[in-house]
Amino acid sequence: MYGVAEEDEDFAAWQAGNGYVLDDRPAWWNSFHGTVSDAVGRGVVVRRARIVSEPVTEYIRYEHWCTPQNLAAGEDVRWLPRRLASDLLIPGNDLWIFDNRLIRFSLFAGNGRFVEDVMEDAPDVVKRHVEAFESVWERAVPHADFEV
Repeated sequence: MYGVAEEDEDFAAWQAGNGYVLDDRPAWWNSFHGTVSDAVGRGVVVRRARIVSEPVTEYIRYEHWCTPQNLAAGEDVRWLPRRLASDLLIPGNDLWIFDNRLIRFSLFAGNGRFVEDVMEDAPDVVKRHVEAFESVWERAVPHADFEV
């Protein structure tokens, strides 16, 4: 569960049975989607792996439901059930890896609220996280094939 304030309204709408329509792009497209789309347009590969417990929570169902927005922006998304990740070494925090040189760790409190982002560029730390991500990515299921 994330408690990201900018998602609260959309999550509540989804819970109430009201959500976006993928074909109505102006209604849901935001700066994140634009950033991803611009990067992909420049040839950058943007991949996201989500490791999830099963049965999934309501929030994960929501994330799965809105993932077509990420796909429309050009992001590639895969899902890995946590039960299939036991033999993998995985990071303790959410992160983005940029050009295999820089990591942005996103730190969250116990209640799911965002705390801060922390940047890391130590080559040994980056290398370990790149290797961990690749092991998850190889095992994870493409979004189109993952059911919640």
